[in-house]
Amino acid sequence: MLTQRSTEAQTGFTLVELLIALAIMGVLASVAYPSYLSQVRKGRRADAIQGLAQILQTQERWRANNPTYASDSLLTTPWPDGLGLSSTSAGAHYTLVISDDPSGAAYTVSAVARGRQTGDTACTTLTVTIDKGTVTNTPATCWAQ
Repeated sequence: MLTQRSTEAQTGFTLVELLIALAIMGVLASVAYPSYLSQVRKGRRADAIQGLAQILQTQERWRANNPTYASDSLLTTPWPDGLGLSSTSAGAHYTLVISDDPSGAAYTVSAVARGRQTGDTACTTLTVTIDKGTVTNTPATCWAQ
């Protein structure tokens, strides 16, 4: 007895084709996800830079009215007795700290990563040092645009 072949085209995927497609997607995801996280961390650095810039601007306003720059204890004290700023960045990814020079003519502002941002190991702490008009950003690679 002869069997007739169906002339209809087969539709859908076979199980082997589906498994191959899933394996390819898995490999692509395992390569892409760490890169994605790296870019997210890099984007969150803007939160630190914004917080540091806000402190720098407020420190200059403070210095215009006082003989020295404000210390860390005045960071959260309301204006005009202090800087009136938060000790965390706007996105809450960094803690902001002022380290003042005893002379009052220089200071360093640091943004220390918190939470998931601590995974940005090369840039866990971003600092800006102001010393007699000279501005130094460290680490330099973290400030690249």
